[in-house]
Amino acid sequence: MKIFSLPLIFLLFCFLFSGAVPGFAGQQDSSIFAEANSFFHQANSADDPKQTRQLYEKALLRYEQIARDVHNGRLYYNIGNTYVALDDIGRALVNYRRAEKLMPGDENITQNLAYVLSKRQDVIPAQQGEKLLQTLFFWHYDLSHHTRLLLFSGCYVLFWLAAGLMSFTPVPVSRWLTGSLLALSLLFATSLLFEQLAASPATGVIVTSEVVARQGDGRNYQPSFTAPLHAGTEFRLLEKRTNWLRVELNDGRKCWLPVQSCELV
Repeated sequence: MKIFSLPLIFLLFCFLFSGAVPGFAGQQDSSIFAEANSFFHQANSADDPKQTRQLYEKALLRYEQIARDVHNGRLYYNIGNTYVALDDIGRALVNYRRAEKLMPGDENITQNLAYVLSKRQDVIPAQQGEKLLQTLFFWHYDLSHHTRLLLFSGCYVLFWLAAGLMSFTPVPVSRWLTGSLLALSLLFATSLLFEQLAASPATGVIVTSEVVARQGDGRNYQPSFTAPLHAGTEFRLLEKRTNWLRVELNDGRKCWLPVQSCELV
């Protein structure tokens, strides 16, 4: 397997750029994280492919040991980078998506996500309606909850300040400015309320090299499609049974997948 390529070298540079130790609660976790980073750096410098892979696997083992108890965007980002180095596109995508949830808008995550998505064998475009919503309401989908909360708070305070100045002082305050602050406050308040009331469905990624999607929760059911699905294919979870998941693909098609072939974000 070819481990290095120009795009991958760029990804590894991103890893170095963002490799500062996150604020773990325990000293042991910080030590394990530093040890994992050291193995990753050694793998980057190793000449022997077998040794390189072993070092990446050692780094991965330690990152995932921490991830059992710690949910940290930078940690998931590093796990994703390690899976990219091991040519495991499915698990790389899962961890980049986890990192994206915790660090939305991060340029390194966005860059690496785009790279991994470009390596997938199955390209299943989102439905047009969903694309349109994400474009029109980009501020809801692209900004984190924390960012939207800060923007709402700032606009809300400034609105009442402007309204007070306009009503009780001779200070000239633009009605257009006051109205804009009110509109922005309502916009971000609506976004936060919608997020609170409408919980997003769980999402996941196929992580095995390929899997046959079925029309029911068993191997005796007919395949849903003429060809198997491959690592990196994303889905929304509709139903979970003991060994099977009922899922919806980006284009709206529904099928059943074996639990062991997938990981949830």
